[in-house]
Amino acid sequence: MPKIAENIPTADEIADMADRGEDISKFFTGNGRMKTPLNKAKMQWVNVDFTPEMLYELDNIVREVNISRQAVIKMYMRQAIDQYYMAKKAMAS
Repeated sequence: MPKIAENIPTADEIADMADRGEDISKFFTGNGRMKTPLNKAKMQWVNVDFTPEMLYELDNIVREVNISRQAVIKMYMRQAIDQYYMAKKAMAS
């Protein structure tokens, strides 16, 4: 099992930092960008139904990246929304 540095926060701690609006980009590689969080008071609880097959795949990703199911769902939703806006912008050009 790989050794984990003690000064690196857990995935849940990083998610909490992101929720507070802190820049967490130093914990990731690539060319991502910081998103301004919405006011936490405006967050809403939603229910989403998944097929058993999707849950199986989702749980495999959760185990692979070692973050919560909710964090994975949020991550992929953010990615999909970003792709939507990039496609919309490209079509307008």
